[in-house]
Amino acid sequence: MRLATIRTSQGDTRAVRVEGETLVDLGLADVGELLARPDRAERAARAGEPVAASGFAPVVPNPGKIVCVGLNYRNHILEMGRELPRHPTLFAKYPEALVGAYDEIRLPPESDQVDWEAELAVVIGTRVRRADEAEAAAAIAGFAVFNDVTMRDWQYRSPMWLQGKTWEASTPFGPYLVTPDELEGGVRPSLTLTGWVDGEQVQQADTADLVFDPVDLVRYVSAILTLNPGDVIASGTPGGVGHARKPARYLADGSVLATEITGLGRSEVKAVAEAVAR
Repeated sequence: MRLATIRTSQGDTRAVRVEGETLVDLGLADVGELLARPDRAERAARAGEPVAASGFAPVVPNPGKIVCVGLNYRNHILEMGRELPRHPTLFAKYPEALVGAYDEIRLPPESDQVDWEAELAVVIGTRVRRADEAEAAAAIAGFAVFNDVTMRDWQYRSPMWLQGKTWEASTPFGPYLVTPDELEGGVRPSLTLTGWVDGEQVQQADTADLVFDPVDLVRYVSAILTLNPGDVIASGTPGGVGHARKPARYLADGSVLATEITGLGRSEVKAVAEAVAR
């Protein structure tokens, strides 16, 4: 099943089931609201009227938590000159960073090192704390395309990465959530991530290269705090980021950043220099 949050011409958002070219209205404001319902499976499968979209919002527009994982693909860890970790490296992102799959992302005037990071997002569907493996697997509602766009000059101002990772309107998320039963490997899906900048392929990897897979991550994060429906875990990026290139390469005004994951669709956003009134 594919689920999305769309924008309508009336200026609101709606949760929909995606059936080919048809969007079926589920009678709720967004996918986050759907996941919070105890009858979410039945509600997601319900009959409904087709609805037209003026655009796609982030899959979950206002998640309670966005937990991101750094250095989780073996090839990316090696290109950054680091050793394989014993434990996941975690940092946070806030909902203000999210945009829809076909929106613009902002290039802030404060940074001239805006980089790309194609990622698989894990979306939580069941409240879980200190999950064992079975509980962690059952807590995964599905997966979506994500790009953890990063301001490298701000990221490396200190050992703490947050300030480079959560700039407003920087992070495409979607177009839709796909449930594990639709994917080879289920909650440990076998997927290929690909990223492009201005039509040039810059990243490609298979999720088999993950050091910590989605179930591992739900177990680990839920040991720290409760995960709730609609929370998001961004599982890390493979090699090919601009900062690791020689010379380094970054997004510029007008750059088109595309991210695709097999079975999960494609996002394509334009980077636009943000004008700030003084």
